[in-house]
Formats: sequence, structure tokens, C-alpha cells
Amino acid sequence: MLEVAAQVPSGVFCLLTALRFHRLTTQSPFEIWMAIPGKARVPNIDYPPVRVVWYSGDVLSEGIESHLIEGQSIRVYSVAKTVADCFKYRNKIGIDVAIEALQDAWKKQAVTMSELHRFAKICRVEKIIRPYLEFLV
Repeated sequence: MLEVAAQVPSGVFCLLTALRFHRLTTQSPFEIWMAIPGKARVPNIDYPPVRVVWYSGDVLSEGIESHLIEGQSIRVYSVAKTVADCFKYRNKIGIDVAIEALQDAWKKQAVTMSELHRFAKICRVEKIIRPYLEFLV
């Protein structure tokens, strides 16, 4: 992650990589998932493999956390933003992964209902995530 963060300073770790960072999944992604601005070019990185997702507006800018690892700052989406992103990209990563992330985040008390609602609205997945949130409560 540190190598990719250094080569793509405008990128933010997202989806499966963010889930793994927050310890919210049993998945072990073989590629680094990175969100980049909508009109940015795909970074030319040979290793590790990077999967790019283009975000724009609030979907790109909201929910970013900075973490210091070995003296280097990396940008990762928050737990609630990552869960909402998983529902937005459920066709790419699988609805089972999104549901697992939501359940695990709730069980570990890593998110609040208001955070989940806020990011579901930003990611425009309110109607999709609603039944799963009702099941949790």
C-alpha cells in the first residue's frame, strides 16, 4: 500500500483494500483498489496490481481518513464510507461482500446508523442499503 500511495498521491484506498485495512472482511484481495478523480489517468504501476475506480464530487472527497504508516501518510476511506461504497459497487465485488462488511462493521461498533445513512445518501444507495440496515436494528 505504501508503494502505491507514493505513486498515486491523489488516490484513496477503497472497497476491498479499505475493508482489509479496517479488518472488516475475510476477503484477501489480490489487487489494490484505489479511487482516483474522475478525469485522472490510470496510474502506470507494474506491481502490485492496482484496480482503479473513478469517483467524483462528494463521492470522492467525503470520508477520507489519513493514516501514518512507517512515517508515510496514506489516504483510506472511513469504515462507513467503505460500507456504502461496497453497496454501490456490489456488482463488481459481490453483494455478499457488502453484507459481510456491513454486519462486521456494525458488530464491531465501528459505525453508527447516522454515518451509514450519511454515506449511503452520498453514494446514492439509500434504497439498496435500507433493508439491510433495518435488519441490523
